[in-house]
Amino acid sequence: MQTLVIQIPCFNEAETLPRVMADLPRDVPGFDQVSVLVIDDGSTDRTVEVAEAHGARVLSLGTNRGLAAAFAMGLEEALAMGAAVIVNLDGDNQYVAADIPKLVAPLRDQRNAMVVGCRDIAGHAEFGVLKKRLQELGSWTVSRLAHVRVPDVTSGFRAFTREAALRLLVTSRFTYTQETLIQAGHEGIAVLSVYVRVNPSTRPSRLMRSIPHYVMTSAATIVRAYTMYASMRVFTMLAAAFVLLGLAGVGRFLYYYLSDPTYSGFVQSLVISAALLVLGVQTFFMGVLADLVASSRKLTEDLLYRQKRADTRARAREAQEATHRPGSRPALRSLKG
Repeated sequence: MQTLVIQIPCFNEAETLPRVMADLPRDVPGFDQVSVLVIDDGSTDRTVEVAEAHGARVLSLGTNRGLAAAFAMGLEEALAMGAAVIVNLDGDNQYVAADIPKLVAPLRDQRNAMVVGCRDIAGHAEFGVLKKRLQELGSWTVSRLAHVRVPDVTSGFRAFTREAALRLLVTSRFTYTQETLIQAGHEGIAVLSVYVRVNPSTRPSRLMRSIPHYVMTSAATIVRAYTMYASMRVFTMLAAAFVLLGLAGVGRFLYYYLSDPTYSGFVQSLVISAALLVLGVQTFFMGVLADLVASSRKLTEDLLYRQKRADTRARAREAQEATHRPGSRPALRSLKG
């Protein structure tokens, strides 16, 4: 049986969740079953009651752990539910849920892929000029670093095959959007994109306190994620920059010294250059060590992949057995701590 699981991370979304649930497709071509999973990220309103009233399975995290953690735990739960494809949809009704069939259509013939539902950034009426330019710059940067082509890298409206979801490993506490794209590009997960519609905004973004805060946090996330998968390249580029600056200082000193050997100026250039050359060599060897650590991390990721695959299969069997028991119904799972 081909099961599509639609996961909806929520934090106090009792007002918008009914509209999201009402727009969800009940039948999607290519799938025998459509299930809904709501990840309650420590909500203090009626989010859980609303989700259960609409027949959704609820995974309660107990406390507010952030969007990235809710997304990652939702993937694990969806895999345990036997999902062949997982759709991630925001609970604020930002995206048109009726576009889910369009989003998952490219995955029918893909074993290891993810699809990003991209907004029309240039034509988005609610985005100002500055935000549009920053979105375009961020999408171009992440696309180059990940070796993929995605016009809207911050979109949370995404679909994953089971194999791709098993491979993803989220480490950021802020957002998963850029990190998962960089990881997918370097792990050989095919990344596709389709344009989707959006609904009028219902509230300000909780993820972005201000544009400078979002830019700085996103930049740190991108640099960290890229360094994890291309550590040798990053450290080699830094080492080369230090060495070139050091050689420039040496050249400056030699130019004036050869012009007039009796002149003893610009010795400070030689001292600073020596420090920069030493720093460059040290940075290069740091890159070698980081590359060795990356190799170990790759082995760890493979072990985690195998463990997750085994765990989700075991939990899927348990869930299937539970559904055949008398009086079974969609359960609320709670994670404490």
